[in-house]
Amino acid sequence: MRGFNLKGLQLLLLSLTLTGTSAHSWVEQLTVIAPNGTFVGPPGYPRGNALRTSADYSDKSMTYLATDQLCKDTQQTQTQTDKSPRLQASPGAPIALRYQENGHVTLPDTQKGKPKNRGTVYVYGTTNPKEGEKLADVHKVWNRDGTGGDKRGVLLSTQDFDDGRCYQVNGGPISTSRQAQFPHPTDQLMGADLWCQHDLALPTNAPSGKPYTLYWVWDWPTAAGADPGLPDGKQEIYTTCMDVDVAGDPQTKQPAKYNSDQPLNSAAIPAQFAQTMGSSGPSGTPSKLAPLQTAAAAIQTAVAAIRRVAADARQAIPADTIQVVAADAIQIVAADSIQVVAANAIQVVVPGAFQVVPAPTAGSHRDLVRDFDPDGVSHWVYARRGSLRIPCTSVCLV
Repeated sequence: MRGFNLKGLQLLLLSLTLTGTSAHSWVEQLTVIAPNGTFVGPPGYPRGNALRTSADYSDKSMTYLATDQLCKDTQQTQTQTDKSPRLQASPGAPIALRYQENGHVTLPDTQKGKPKNRGTVYVYGTTNPKEGEKLADVHKVWNRDGTGGDKRGVLLSTQDFDDGRCYQVNGGPISTSRQAQFPHPTDQLMGADLWCQHDLALPTNAPSGKPYTLYWVWDWPTAAGADPGLPDGKQEIYTTCMDVDVAGDPQTKQPAKYNSDQPLNSAAIPAQFAQTMGSSGPSGTPSKLAPLQTAAAAIQTAVAAIRRVAADARQAIPADTIQVVAADAIQIVAADSIQVVAANAIQVVVPGAFQVVPAPTAGSHRDLVRDFDPDGVSHWVYARRGSLRIPCTSVCLV
């Protein structure tokens, strides 16, 4: 009797895992997001959806590598299949488009030359879709203002394909790390995997009573020179076409506070949720400046709450100590611990988020200049930045 070949079994399992990355990705489900970041209501599905529970199901029935046509042949018209209805949502509602990473995130070395963010996902919207929609007429042509190309649609949102949390269960280091960091109960839909998502808001001006079309475009190129077999690189774009039945009045602005303790099976991505619940552009689409506007508003709120304290209690904070967290985590602390941060040191990394961290014990005051007002009260006058002198009203936050 031959002995058990552990190494052979490991190689077999690895080969089976790697073949998973040949199964590309598409939007599996759409769902509405509540103000606490939880998925609510019945989900919706893309056009021509093929249920995984079907006896004749195949990944090929949903995978579409776009060339000329933007939509797969089964998604050319606004047609739903049995047991796969459209999502129902109100104008302006935040929604999540959910898809599987299929190893593209957790097994990044299986294909050379791919972007570190695993590609960029663009979501376009229109009230006037057409059969035979061309990829070249929409992708990177329609813009946020609705003035691009034939002006029939807008760019609603862009996000990394990797949402920072999703994973396919495999033996790769990214997967094992995320399984430990983001555990969730196994369910019938995802199994032990955790699906990726793209969170965005429908336009507030989407007309009620008719479908609103979404085009999900995953741009996943191969860089030139990275793969010997592809010296010039390769364009690789996958798409999903879907519609949302818009009904009811435009969603009013609701106080949003993400529930960090909720199960991940039905939770939005915190950073995307913060951006989605931020301000919107003039056409009702999320603005590219919304994250910065959200952060600026939070800064102003914090500054308004600061009481004047002894000047010697204020410290300058080096730019490299600035960290980023959810904006709603900012808290006003005891007045004698208020510190001064140079305006040009604040960097927003996670959209709509920032945090000022404590200064080092040996805080430097060399860039801050004090003076006395007519009443003899000491205060900061300006801060030196090289040859510039910037008024403390815009820099010192006092």
